[in-house]
Amino acid sequence: MKIAVCIKQVPDTEARLRVRKDGRWVEEEDLPFVINESDNYALEEALAIAEQRGGEVVVISLGPARVKDALRKALALGAKRAIHLADAAFDGGDAAATARALAAVIEREGCDLVLTGSQSDDAGWGSTGSIVAGHLDWPHAWLVMGLEVEDGGSAKVTREMESGMNEVFRLQLPAVIEVQAGINHPRYASLKGIMQAKRKPIDTPTPAEIGLSADGVGAAGSKIEVLDVAFPSSGEGAEMIEGDAAAMVATLVEKLQREARVL
Repeated sequence: MKIAVCIKQVPDTEARLRVRKDGRWVEEEDLPFVINESDNYALEEALAIAEQRGGEVVVISLGPARVKDALRKALALGAKRAIHLADAAFDGGDAAATARALAAVIEREGCDLVLTGSQSDDAGWGSTGSIVAGHLDWPHAWLVMGLEVEDGGSAKVTREMESGMNEVFRLQLPAVIEVQAGINHPRYASLKGIMQAKRKPIDTPTPAEIGLSADGVGAAGSKIEVLDVAFPSSGEGAEMIEGDAAAMVATLVEKLQREARVL
């Protein structure tokens, strides 16, 4: 079984962020980057399946040269190969353009299963994996909290729903599974794994080598453009309403009608 894991390198959520001078993204200079949280869980799930059922795990990522650090970490954890879409043509893409590139690589690789995180910690589209499935014409599931690959080419999926309920169903492989953080316990890289990762291959195909034109990926192939990034504006503080319950409710309703004008 060949399992592809799509990972994304994102700014460390504990880092202090600064908006770039052009106002369209954060300043990346000296900013620490890590593998997206839910992607770590997707990688662990793929490694566990490959160990239980045999096969290999291929990690795929898109972005500048720094992304190679994330791929090396995935290789140290146990992935066999990595594919880095590092060509400048892939840069600046929205979820649709990124998914188009990922799907082309996955199709070229002939994968049996694709695992991704449920959404990224930076842009938070939450749709890239679904669009990948659409390009491949494969079934998919989002917010997955349980996955069991079965004999006969199927997978039993437990999906998180609202109000504390779960949905359990079966998908035929090949399929795309988008997992939630918490589905498992990601492992740590061993010293042996770190040393072996240095010798594992990282392929860097161009758009043409995966059957796409440069104007169909990255910023050129995007339908969404980010116009502005800014921190939330600070409020003017809270107003405390005093009195008994009936008086507080009456005052609140009046303020919502006269001041906030939402009723």
